[in-house]
Amino acid sequence: MKYTYNELIDFAVEAGRKSYSPYSQFRVGAALLTASGNVFTGCNIENRSYSPTVCAERVAIFKAVSESESDIIALAVVGLDCDYPLPPCGVCRQVLSEFSKNAVVIMAGRDTSVFKTATISDLLPFDALDDLKV
Repeated sequence: MKYTYNELIDFAVEAGRKSYSPYSQFRVGAALLTASGNVFTGCNIENRSYSPTVCAERVAIFKAVSESESDIIALAVVGLDCDYPLPPCGVCRQVLSEFSKNAVVIMAGRDTSVFKTATISDLLPFDALDDLKV
């Protein structure tokens, strides 16, 4: 891997500082590494009507895919205002699984020296299209 987990976490922290979160005051950053070695970052962007709100992870994924980079190797997610390693929400897990079943997800909170890792398959164990066919 071209970048270490700690470097991806640092990219995610920097992205999270750009968060637009006036309603929740909960800043999240993400950094996504593709097979070509490129890193795409994202931050959460809120809206007062909530449903148009977009998570940091999806911003990073959509930026990568819009640049024809859909082979995802790793995704770091950092909750800058969170006291525990922050996992992606269910929607973000589903979007990530669209592009990679084996991507490593690196989860951190404000203390970035404490992080957890899992694959997207660990976080989303039953993919209805693949695992539960009848």
